[in-house]
Amino acid sequence: MVWNVPPLETPDAAADLDALERTGSVRLFVARARATNREFALDADTAPAVATLCRRLDGIPLALELAATRVRALGVHGLVARLDDRFRLLATGHRGAPPRQRTLHAMIGWSWDLLTGPERLALRRLAVHAGGCTLPAAEAVCGADDLPAADVLDLLARLVDRSLVTVTHTADGPRYRLLESVAAYCVERVHEAGEFESLRRRHRRYYTDLAEEAERHLYGHEQRRWLRRLDAETANLRAALDGAVAGRDPEGGLRLVNAMTWYWFLRGRLAEAKRSSASVLALTAETAGVTAKTTGITETADVTAGVPDTTRVPALRARALAWQAGIAFLHGDTTDRAAMLLYEDIDDPGERARAQWFLAFTGMGAGDPAASEKLLDGALAAFGLLDDQWGTAAALVTRAKHAHIRADPAALERDSERASELFGAIGDRWGQLQATEWLGGLAEMTGDYERADRLHRDGLHLAEELGLWPEVAVRLAWIGWIALQRGDHIRAREWCERAARLAAEQGHQAGQVFAETVLAYAARREGALDLAETHLRNVLRWTPRREDGETDHLVHLPMILVELGFVFEERGDAATALATHLESFTTAREFDAFRDMARALEGLAGALSLAGEQDHAAQLLGAAASARLATAMPLAPAERGDVDRITARTRDALGEDGFTSSFERGGDLTPEEARSLVDRVTVP
Repeated sequence: MVWNVPPLETPDAAADLDALERTGSVRLFVARARATNREFALDADTAPAVATLCRRLDGIPLALELAATRVRALGVHGLVARLDDRFRLLATGHRGAPPRQRTLHAMIGWSWDLLTGPERLALRRLAVHAGGCTLPAAEAVCGADDLPAADVLDLLARLVDRSLVTVTHTADGPRYRLLESVAAYCVERVHEAGEFESLRRRHRRYYTDLAEEAERHLYGHEQRRWLRRLDAETANLRAALDGAVAGRDPEGGLRLVNAMTWYWFLRGRLAEAKRSSASVLALTAETAGVTAKTTGITETADVTAGVPDTTRVPALRARALAWQAGIAFLHGDTTDRAAMLLYEDIDDPGERARAQWFLAFTGMGAGDPAASEKLLDGALAAFGLLDDQWGTAAALVTRAKHAHIRADPAALERDSERASELFGAIGDRWGQLQATEWLGGLAEMTGDYERADRLHRDGLHLAEELGLWPEVAVRLAWIGWIALQRGDHIRAREWCERAARLAAEQGHQAGQVFAETVLAYAARREGALDLAETHLRNVLRWTPRREDGETDHLVHLPMILVELGFVFEERGDAATALATHLESFTTAREFDAFRDMARALEGLAGALSLAGEQDHAAQLLGAAASARLATAMPLAPAERGDVDRITARTRDALGEDGFTSSFERGGDLTPEEARSLVDRVTVP
């Protein structure tokens, strides 16, 4: 009698030592390992390797028993290192056992021999998938002239019954997966049959089509569902892209990169986006202008529909270059300003407008706000002509960010509200997050901290629900910033420590900059000047430098410099404080960032007051107060401490009447006129 012995339970990746000891596959392996090596123990050193071993051997009892016999010679870490050659590794078993139980290869081969011809076809063709597949994928890849696609479902059911294929039921339907050892065996059979390349092309064609279908749904109400689907197919999509590069298929690679970049962006996988676009664009550079014959791709009769049409490559490449430039901006690479014009070579008007917007969106912090706004205006006009509601909303929310930088509350409210309405009608949750962010920014700017906190917390919950982890990091930082403005430095630090960790895990530089900035502000207000400077220096290290060595003026730079200037002032270093605040003012002026200009004027007042230039200091305080009043930007509690300190020192030196007179004179000055006062004094 033959008994079907199913695989044992395998441990989760996050399982701790106690959980491992309760897992069936781990218990079997440890017991057999101890039988051959009494010194073996499951402890903090061996546990991660044992867990990996059990997962990669899929909990197959015979495989675990065979692996346990090798522990004495190789150790568990050595076993894991050699699992890619598992059939050679596990080639010797118990001599008294039946032949089919002596090696892992023999065990799987015995099961293979019991299959019918169609079952073998389906099983070996499933092996081309990475990380499992859905029924439609199995039908598309396994089905051929010798195996009708309509028969695949019945064959899968039989293979599941034989424990050669596992099935899990998800919200998107059943998902089939070969055990890793079975997949390795089937890959051998695929190569024996001579169909590896044709199967890989079928696989690539299916997942390229899937990625392009998914991209269309990532800009609307089905965004969450399609994010989940692409998450599940990550391994297959990577395999398809790797296959396009290895097979020298420029069109296929470009189609995949263009379809996947928005997904990578939403998920925060910027390194993957950068790496993938670079490999595909390098391939297109090598094959530019060649015919399909010279691309190195040859198709068999059953996949002639997959022959690359190289006439599409230039247009696809233009779009990929624009995506690549935007991703580079997000990585902090602002050295190639000409990249902001790459959208011009895209022939499709809709794709060209969206590329134009993406470059404006990602490049707005690249030190050239005028160029970004020009791109944005052009994209917005194109979206209007195309009746592209998503594009219009995206352009408006980006324009709202510009308004926040300039401290223009009216424009910020107008564009954020309209973008929120459009994204709400479309059902795009990422877009709703963006609009909510700048409505929260408006509330913070105008001193409505309760509403700002509520909006950013709502955004945090939505981002967590969608699994948009870069957005989660930004929302955590925003909540920390609001806590700071309210004077709650402890909560600000707690929120932003979480934000910094998550942003670092995601490789999300903007989130890291935001979180580290808030941590610096909190540290200085708690009297930890050295810690504050460390945080600020960290942010400055992330600020790119041009070939001439000068720092690019990114939008966050003025607030970093002004805070650093206050650090120097509190240490009693008037000259360095003055120079740092001057640089902050100059940078803020380049962005028309009036809020930052007002803050820099307050910093300059502090530096001059410290140096004994009280009359000029009082005038600068007056000019800063006037600028805040004109733009409806009240002092936050977190800012008032600095202004009160500087005011008290200046008033004490000038007396009430002298201070009031100088303050009022300063109130009549423009920020530029106030800044020019600094040129009239010398600070030692």
